Amino acid sequence: MTDSPTRVRPLDPRLLRHARAARGYVGLTAALGITTAALIVVQAELLADVIARTAMQPLTAMQPLTAMQHGTLAEAVPEALGLGAVLLARTGVSWAQERYGLRAAGAVIAQLRARVLDRLAQEGPQALASGAGPGLTTLVTVGLDALQGYLTRYLPQLLLAATVTPGVLVVVLAQDWRSAATMAVTLPLVPVFMALVGLSTQQFAARRLRTMRRLGGQVLDLLAGLPTLRALGREQGQARRVREVGEAYRAATMRTLRSAFLSALVLESLTTLSVALVAVGIGLRLLAGDLDLRTGLAVLILAPEVFLPLRLVGVHYHASVDGLAAASEAFAVLDRPLVPAGSAPAPDLSTGTVLLHEVTVCHPGRGRSTPHELTLAVRPGEVVALAGASGTGKSSAVSVLLGLRRPDAGAVLWIPDPGQGPDGAPDDGDPAGTVDLADVDPAGWRAQFTWVPQRPVLVPGSVLTNVLLGRDGDPLTAYSPTLAAAARASGLDEVLATLPQGWDTVIGSGGLGLSAGQRQRVALTRALLRPAAVVVLDEPTAHLDAGAEARVLDTVAALRARGSAVLLVAHRPSLLAIADRVVVAQDGPPPSPVALAEAGVSR
Repeated sequence: MTDSPTRVRPLDPRLLRHARAARGYVGLTAALGITTAALIVVQAELLADVIARTAMQPLTAMQPLTAMQHGTLAEAVPEALGLGAVLLARTGVSWAQERYGLRAAGAVIAQLRARVLDRLAQEGPQALASGAGPGLTTLVTVGLDALQGYLTRYLPQLLLAATVTPGVLVVVLAQDWRSAATMAVTLPLVPVFMALVGLSTQQFAARRLRTMRRLGGQVLDLLAGLPTLRALGREQGQARRVREVGEAYRAATMRTLRSAFLSALVLESLTTLSVALVAVGIGLRLLAGDLDLRTGLAVLILAPEVFLPLRLVGVHYHASVDGLAAASEAFAVLDRPLVPAGSAPAPDLSTGTVLLHEVTVCHPGRGRSTPHELTLAVRPGEVVALAGASGTGKSSAVSVLLGLRRPDAGAVLWIPDPGQGPDGAPDDGDPAGTVDLADVDPAGWRAQFTWVPQRPVLVPGSVLTNVLLGRDGDPLTAYSPTLAAAARASGLDEVLATLPQGWDTVIGSGGLGLSAGQRQRVALTRALLRPAAVVVLDEPTAHLDAGAEARVLDTVAALRARGSAVLLVAHRPSLLAIADRVVVAQDGPPPSPVALAEAGVSR
């Protein structure tokens, strides 16, 4: 996410490529634009006929102004009826544009947001490196919503300018070449002034988007750290910072609006003067008898329609800049090169050893790699503890093990013969049958893992729904002995005794809130009910008291007895004590660019 001004195109072809709904909408808008151009011409011709027929007969050089003959209203009834039909047709076209414009805008925004989320899911945690998480969160939520103004206001006017303006100008040329020449000379001034004003508006909009991302990141960080701030009595200290960022966002918004209003004034003045030049020329030639009244009226009615689409493009430009700036940020995410994933079937992890071999992970903006050259093996029926000081890369190692990100150096291997080397490293270096994670299907690899993070995810629903989340096989009910045994092993039975409806208690959004320790017990029960070859527990006792910690130790023992390989990310001595082996993660200097190039890693 760069802070440089975003380059905005009137119609970015990447929008048509990444959002299928935009293609049909552009085609529909173009068709409606052509229809509108035809209706404008017919309306001008009929209106000129009605006025000329009912007001006076065509003037010629031989008829002085005092000799005008008035027509009758009855003679203009067919033209008046046709004019009414044209006005109804234009109303229907405008209705269709508004109706399908709003519907298409919602579909385009939803498709683009889904594409960005899918790409971020494919990239994994490295997509959120260097503090990009809050900015991306703001982008896929409120940022892309700004595309609605672009799709419903600016884009239709842009296509109308490409269809109505040249079409009507050709009709004027066929009727009065002098008026057409005047329009052709003044018409290019409109996009020139639009470009001059748009440059400053674009910079203001890019600055506004950056401020909105910064404000969103500040609020998200504040919400994430609010419990800690309250515990330290510092929650009020962040109010001033939020007010400062909010004031900066308000100022950026006002600058964008001021630029938009000034651009509208400039374009209004320019188009008014251009139409006035045409009107003056028509009036002088009517007085001189060089132009008949009907032709003069038709050209005079069509003159504002030539400039109107371009003028409205400038008026609605400010509504497009915010959306296109956000869309450009989304395209930058979608156009990032994606490391291709393997396609080979994943091996059965329960029949071998999963090995992190000299894994190194670099983090942009940091001077050290965390972890650095970590070697760690996890065997079936074994508990391995990953220890180390905070910031040494334990969570990054777990992400590499789960296949959520690729290491900058080293590899993740599956070895059918575990070998006898230190930390599980094979003595013979590369036994036959070794499989590299980079070569296998990541979905099949992850399906054999159960991961309990430090902050378990709960979905809106009952406790039973959350416990059975992701579980395959026979459905379980609240009265199932298997479910009751898992709840006893994890300590969830004590939590259920305090809930008003037991397993059927609704938790999450719209329901009852659970403490961090209670959420941890729900996640542990979920792990017990979902058989997996490898179970990863990230600080499973971080929010629990001594009694609940004993239940967790029993849970780990149950997982080991069932044959699962268990990896504990742990600090507490009690967890380290039950582990068969303890591996300490360490940080270190990042690998050199030459080493990264030899490993095939693009930085």
